[in-house]
Amino acid sequence: MLIQRKATSSGRRHQFEVNRDDLHKGGPEKSLLASGHKKRQGRNASGRITVRHRGGGVKKKMRIIEWRRRQNGVSAKVIRIEYDPMRSANLALLHYADGVKSYIPAPLELKIGDTVMAGDKVEPTPGNALPLKLAPIGVTVHCVELKPGKGAQLVRGAGTGAIVQAKEGGFVTLLLPSKELRLINEDCLATIGQVGNQEWKNRKIGKAGRKRNMGIRPTVRGTAQHPDSHPHGGGEGRSGVGMKYPKTPWGKHALGTKTRNKRLYSNKYIIRDRRVKA
Repeated sequence: MLIQRKATSSGRRHQFEVNRDDLHKGGPEKSLLASGHKKRQGRNASGRITVRHRGGGVKKKMRIIEWRRRQNGVSAKVIRIEYDPMRSANLALLHYADGVKSYIPAPLELKIGDTVMAGDKVEPTPGNALPLKLAPIGVTVHCVELKPGKGAQLVRGAGTGAIVQAKEGGFVTLLLPSKELRLINEDCLATIGQVGNQEWKNRKIGKAGRKRNMGIRPTVRGTAQHPDSHPHGGGEGRSGVGMKYPKTPWGKHALGTKTRNKRLYSNKYIIRDRRVKA
């Protein structure tokens, strides 16, 4: 649920935030915090800036997520639902019957006290993970593996979910959140349900200062820059792009150009591209 802040200032007047009253009020599980996590600020291994508009931001602690679910037949109980500053989805803290603790992205219908499990002999209920070949047709899944045993790589953001469409020839057809139709190996693990915190996409930041707290620096329009800095720069007064098509700061086509490799091995697994309207 979204809540609107009181208009105590111009920045808060149009601010909408996700209500976190039902989340855990204390700190994270200390045993599941990543040690040595350091901000990269948009730089590569050589220290050069490769992603613009990154820098600053409040200090965060990275939680260790169980992307590769345990399939040893041990059940886990949901202890609490927590906020995670590193991602859009909330996290569910699990306590396994053998004493192991772990975090997983919290599905929409998962409640405190519920029991979840992963494996071939589990029910298709929210929070349980099972191979795609055992998932019923039409069910919504998230945290989908691309290679069996590698861990979840697809459908991990808040409010996202993929729909099982068909099963044939060792593959399962999934309708991804981007509307792309893709074949996934039937032995890949997926978690039943939709990722929670679905109102995250409707929040309104409200002011520039919050963006700085998030580690995002200001973005300057190309037309407002010097011609040496951007292809759109220069001109007298408020001039437009000045060319047939918009460009990136490095002169590449900015709109409509396909950048996917035509020889990429996974092209054969894409039935319908996400850019094609359904």
